[in-house]
Amino acid sequence: MEKVDCLIRNGTLLTMDAADTSIDSGCVAVKNGRIVELGSDEPLQSRPAKETLDARGGIIMPGLINAHTHLPMSLFRGLADDLPLEQWLNEHIFPAEAAHITPESVALGARLSLAEMLLSGTTTCCDGYFLANWVAEAVEEVGLRAVLGQGVIDFPAPGVPDPKENIPVAKAFVQKWQGRSPRIHPSIFCHAPYTCSAETLRLAKQAADELGVLFQIHVAETRSEARICRKTHGCSPIQYLDRLSLLNRRTLLMHAVWVDETDIRIIARQAACVAHCPESNMKLASGIAPVPDMLTAGVTVALGTDGCASNNDLDLWAEMDAAAKLHKVHRLDSTVMDAGTVLRMATIEGARALGLDREIGTLEIGKQADLIVIDTNQPHLTPMYHPRSHLVYAVHAADVRHVLIAGRPVVRDRQLQTIDGDALIRQARQMGGIISGKG
Repeated sequence: MEKVDCLIRNGTLLTMDAADTSIDSGCVAVKNGRIVELGSDEPLQSRPAKETLDARGGIIMPGLINAHTHLPMSLFRGLADDLPLEQWLNEHIFPAEAAHITPESVALGARLSLAEMLLSGTTTCCDGYFLANWVAEAVEEVGLRAVLGQGVIDFPAPGVPDPKENIPVAKAFVQKWQGRSPRIHPSIFCHAPYTCSAETLRLAKQAADELGVLFQIHVAETRSEARICRKTHGCSPIQYLDRLSLLNRRTLLMHAVWVDETDIRIIARQAACVAHCPESNMKLASGIAPVPDMLTAGVTVALGTDGCASNNDLDLWAEMDAAAKLHKVHRLDSTVMDAGTVLRMATIEGARALGLDREIGTLEIGKQADLIVIDTNQPHLTPMYHPRSHLVYAVHAADVRHVLIAGRPVVRDRQLQTIDGDALIRQARQMGGIISGKG
């Protein structure tokens, strides 16, 4: 029998496939970065393997997918809290970025975020920021899978002092990274309809479509944004993007809080996808996105954390818990956003929103071996009647024991394998001192 690279065995296997298959005592065989066999433990455990990881009765499942991040902004974690979005951005975040964002700080902040996500079981993220080449280098070093968007905005920005160059810079980033790394998928990220002109939006989307990459945009995040759009353009933000022909299968709408039934029908008809960020929306008092209505309409909805400056972490377990409970209390209906639905948003639906569902998001033969092992031998996870319920309502980031991406162990026994975490924390603390003026 052919030797495989790794066997992950002795755990409850949750595949998240279309049939929602689970195996109480399961095993996954990995070779050349892909899943080559999975099933019950007994017949597979005798297969020769270079390495065997014992799940010790825990949960083996797909890695989590964070559909909306701003990786370098971990350096601004807690810098300006408890403020309205417009004040938070204009009076604190934009000035901090102007003063402190450099290629070096972007790489440092990205590595810090990537380490945090790895340790909490996130194996793929979708990011949008400036100086994206340095973000990509950090991703390549640390070992995650990522969709990375070069930021486009009609103001001077880090790495793009002349806004006239925003589209060429974004295109050059995509062309540089397309096909360069199997884990990095470049994209174009327009900040928002209120920071990009109609011409910029059209040209950016045209470039993304021509290059065959994802187009990301914040939209309908706040009530004031929706109100101003209606006053300026005579329609909602979603209708405005639709008029500009920006919505299709390769469009990811971040937040989409202030949308109505007409907007949802448009999103569904155009097959655009949504990244739901409940904790950021709650913290900035942006509102509650009508996600149950989107799901009913057939919209693909993924789950994201947003950046650390507005969350203030990248913990998708907490995000799942918040998403499930927020909509229940808002609708006064304990049955909406059930655990299975929310778990799919953080796995296969996230993959679908990023256009990567043929590669990741489920544990199936032929797919990339992006998987995690949850240690369930914990008081707060005992007894376990329904694994999906535990994953959404009880599991913590610290319960993640092993993480594999493309079959490569990047976290082993809760220890980072690709980066020196202690040195990284020291560097980030030094940078925090500089940003605060105390360094």
